[in-house]
Amino acid sequence: MRSKTQNPLNLKHLLTGLLLAFLLLFVFVLKSSFSSPSQNAPPISQTLVPKASKLENDANPTKPCLPICNKIPPSLAQAVIHYTTSTITPQQTLAEISVTSKVLEKKSPCNFLVFGLGHDSLMWTTLNYGGRTIFLEEDKAWIEQIKDKFPMLESYHVSYDSKVNQANGLMEMGKGSECTTVGDVRHSACQLAHKGLPSEVYDIKWDLIMVDAPTGYHEEAPGRMSAIYTAGMIARYREEGETDVFVHDVNRVVEDEFSMAFLCDGYMRKQEGRLRHFTIPSHRDSLDKPFCP
Repeated sequence: MRSKTQNPLNLKHLLTGLLLAFLLLFVFVLKSSFSSPSQNAPPISQTLVPKASKLENDANPTKPCLPICNKIPPSLAQAVIHYTTSTITPQQTLAEISVTSKVLEKKSPCNFLVFGLGHDSLMWTTLNYGGRTIFLEEDKAWIEQIKDKFPMLESYHVSYDSKVNQANGLMEMGKGSECTTVGDVRHSACQLAHKGLPSEVYDIKWDLIMVDAPTGYHEEAPGRMSAIYTAGMIARYREEGETDVFVHDVNRVVEDEFSMAFLCDGYMRKQEGRLRHFTIPSHRDSLDKPFCP
């Protein structure tokens, strides 16, 4: 998910605009929640000012009774400032980002799991304001670098024991019953299952999962075989409902083939550029349901 420095000004401006639009909507909704729905509603001084303040005003009638000031949360303000002033843009294009942001518009605040930590991490956390967004990253030094700059991001270091050059063998292995049987990833006999992730990853019911890591652009890199398989199995094993799963860089062989095999063509909702969007329903109450529709 860590990308090279880019400088497409149009993308930067559009991303900033997207965040500003989100902030305006946030402020509008916040103000609307304090507006009077009818003429019979109590005055502002009775609904917004705490009792202690009301008593103080009764004792001092000359002191004006002011409504509570609604400020933009610091995390949102920091995101706008960062993307307005930064010359580094996210790895995904605006069209690709928009696919996930539209789902977040409907589901946030929600639980959002991201494989990877990068220049777009602050954006994802901001678009899921009020929810929980967790990032899983393979590079310890990169985690520390991002934490110094954005300490509010929740990230964890994870390791992978696979390599891109093992992808063909893992694909064949993934066809076995030990890999197509839905269950808790932590107890899976499938070699593709990642059983060393933080406990939060297995315990939380995820609404969205983004696979944009680990590194997968050379033969000795870990590759995303395990991340894609694990994301799909976590989605199937949730108690109820469905999970939106996104895979980036599907122009590469591993991301292309493993997303279709383990997230399933029948669950794919859209492809935009190098991003695929799948919606995977829970299989937990019907374990005899086919792995792929």
